[in-house]
Amino acid sequence: MSDHRQPPVDYIDRTLAQYEALGYPAYSWATNPGTPPWADVAEPLERSRLGVIATGGIYRVGQTAFTHHDDTTFRAIATDTATSDLRATHFAYDLTDAHRDINVVFPIDPLRSLADDGAIGELAPSFFTCMGGIYSQRRVRDELAPALVQRCHDDHIDLVLLVPV
Repeated sequence: MSDHRQPPVDYIDRTLAQYEALGYPAYSWATNPGTPPWADVAEPLERSRLGVIATGGIYRVGQTAFTHHDDTTFRAIATDTATSDLRATHFAYDLTDAHRDINVVFPIDPLRSLADDGAIGELAPSFFTCMGGIYSQRRVRDELAPALVQRCHDDHIDLVLLVPV
């Protein structure tokens, strides 16, 4: 039996090459001083409200697609939205698989199944999506992140699953 595993993706090299090909200046990776504080989970998953923040550029039919340069907006997608009404746009990854099955970058169907089975207490009323690969760390820190945190608080979300691409 042969081993068909692929080698790991060197994400940093791939991202640097992608930005260079797009004509952007060299990407400066964000670093955080020290160790982030650990937050204990207050309730087990089966009694928690789960939210999602995904960076794959997912939007619902009728919403405006993301732009490709420093778009720090986000979309709220109701968790009862039909999967067939979801779309993806992004400059930094191959969209072929996402167009075939949106769950590869926005796992809404598996999470609905887990909630239906009782493994998750409930899903938040909306999941949040944004464009990954935002060049301006300042705008992510000062605009996007606080807006997403506020929406998570407003929706009384206990846990958030981060889905990066």
